[in-house]
Amino acid sequence: MPRAPWRRRRTTDSPRPAGRRWAGPLRRSGTFARQVLLVRVGRRDDDLRTTDLALPEHRYADRQRRRYGLDRLSRPPIDATRAEIEAVMPVSPALPMMHTDEATAGSIPLLPGERTVARRMKFGVVNACTLASLMLGMLAIFLAMQGEVRIAALCLIACVIFDGLDGALARRLGVASPFGAQMDSLADMCSFGLAAPVVVYASLAGSVSTAAAAVACALVAACAAIRLARFNVSPKDGRFFCGVPTTMAAAVLAVTVAIGLPVPGPVLVAGVALLAFAMVSSFPYAKLARLVKMPPWLWLAPVIGALVDIRLTFALIVVGYLVSGPVLWLRQRRTA
Repeated sequence: MPRAPWRRRRTTDSPRPAGRRWAGPLRRSGTFARQVLLVRVGRRDDDLRTTDLALPEHRYADRQRRRYGLDRLSRPPIDATRAEIEAVMPVSPALPMMHTDEATAGSIPLLPGERTVARRMKFGVVNACTLASLMLGMLAIFLAMQGEVRIAALCLIACVIFDGLDGALARRLGVASPFGAQMDSLADMCSFGLAAPVVVYASLAGSVSTAAAAVACALVAACAAIRLARFNVSPKDGRFFCGVPTTMAAAVLAVTVAIGLPVPGPVLVAGVALLAFAMVSSFPYAKLARLVKMPPWLWLAPVIGALVDIRLTFALIVVGYLVSGPVLWLRQRRTA
C-alpha cells in the first residue's frame, strides 16, 4: 500500500531536506535570533532567564539523549550560550532618555511658590540688585585699567552695598530661591573675586614689584573662588562665618584703596596675602548681625577714633577683626 503524499519522505534531490532535519535548525536559529534581539534592546545579564539563554540547546540535547540513549551527553553550560549571544551582539547599556531629563530640568521654576505678578516683580527687583553689583564690578575693572583707582574702589564699595541689599530684600519680600543664591555667588566672584584684585593691583603699581603684586592679587582671586564654592556646599551657621567672607574682604581692600592707607608697599602686599588666606581658613568670624548687637559703648571708641584719624582707626578695626577669628577658635577648643 503506497504511503500518503503527506507522509512521503523526500529524496536527496529535493529542493529542501527532510522535515525534521530542516525544521529543527530553523526552530533553533529562530530562538537564537530572538535571544539576540532581546539582548539588543538592552536586557541585562541578571534579567536574562536561564531558560531563555540555553533552552534550545538543552531541548536538542535532551531529545538526542532520549532518541539514542546517550546518557553521557552533557548539557551545554549556560555561560557558554551567553558568551555566544554576546559575541554575536554585545550587551550595551540602555541609553538615557534625554528628552525626559530635559523636560524635568525645564519644568523647574526659577521662582518657587505662587507665581503671581507681584511676586515676579519682587523677584525681578532682587535680581536687578544682583546684576547691579555685577555691572559695578565690571565698571571697577574698566576704571582701574584707565588709572582711576579711587573711583574704582568706590564702585567696589557700591558692589558691597548692593550685595547685602539683594539678600536682605529676598528674605524680606519672600522671594528667596536657589536660582538667586547661585546668581549671587557668580556675581560675587566677578565683583569681589576678580574686580577687587584688579583694583588692588592697579593701586600697587609703582610701589612694589609687579611679580609680588600679581602673586598677592592672584591669591585673592583663587581664595575667593574656593571660599564661594565651599560656602555653597557647606552647612550654614547662624552665628559665625567659616573664614572671612568675600564681601568683607573686598570691602576691606576697597576702603584701603579709597582712603589711601599710608602703609609701605611690602606691608600692604603681605596684608593682601594674609586677607586671602583668611578667606579660606577655618577660623570662626562673627557675622555683622552679631556685631550690631554689641553694647553701644563699644562703638564709642571707633567713632571717636574715626573723628581723630580715620585711617588708623580703620587699620585697627581690620586687624582686630582678623585676630578675633583665631581667638574664638582657641576659645572653642578649650571649652570643647
